[in-house]
Amino acid sequence: MMGWPGQCLLQREGEEAMPIKACIFDAYGTLFDLASATARCPDIPEPQRAALNALWRDKQLQYTWLRALQGRYADFHQVTAEALDFALESLNLASPQRHAALMALFETLHAFPEVPQMLRILRQAGLKTAILSNGTPAMLASSISSAGLEGLFDEVLSVDPLRTYKTDRRVYQYALDRLGLAADEISFQSSNGWDAHAAADFGMRVVWCNRYGQRRERLPGQPAHEVTTLAALPAWLGLNTS
Repeated sequence: MMGWPGQCLLQREGEEAMPIKACIFDAYGTLFDLASATARCPDIPEPQRAALNALWRDKQLQYTWLRALQGRYADFHQVTAEALDFALESLNLASPQRHAALMALFETLHAFPEVPQMLRILRQAGLKTAILSNGTPAMLASSISSAGLEGLFDEVLSVDPLRTYKTDRRVYQYALDRLGLAADEISFQSSNGWDAHAAADFGMRVVWCNRYGQRRERLPGQPAHEVTTLAALPAWLGLNTS
């Protein structure tokens, strides 16, 4: 159901329609394809690429959560590099050249194919668009540029000024403060189940982009909707996609 320009009425069963004024996106795995780094590295043997990609990502996330719990912040570039070191060593692939090549490729990740057009539809409907990410400002700027997404976001928000990581509630509050909106005026999109649940628990309207058919997390908060691709987002928001 469409509201006036800049607002979309998004309704949960049994609730009054809520005005949606902005769509906020997680970056890594949601807008940007994490596998596009290892896929473009010819130095990684084909049979080991999937294993490297999975272990690198798992360790990257673990380090963000553990550092946040310890109060020992290091920015996402350092965390990503340290996670890569662990993954390469674990798979007997460690070398300075591989490390340098993969870190450079991580900063120029490809966007998922539906992302540019989806963002244009949202903006043409008058909705604000933003990124809320663990990535550093420099990492996000690099990926946005390499993916050809310049000019498609009103805000690109990094956790870096807060010196903590998702799922710290201060991260989600930071987005509200910067956009000047209430939580229930935002549709938040993430491919990470833990992030989707945390944003829902915070009060945002959440669309979980479950690209890989994962099971729902047993965590507080319930996403309002589940899709397998962000191409489905505009229609679910009630926007004219023709």
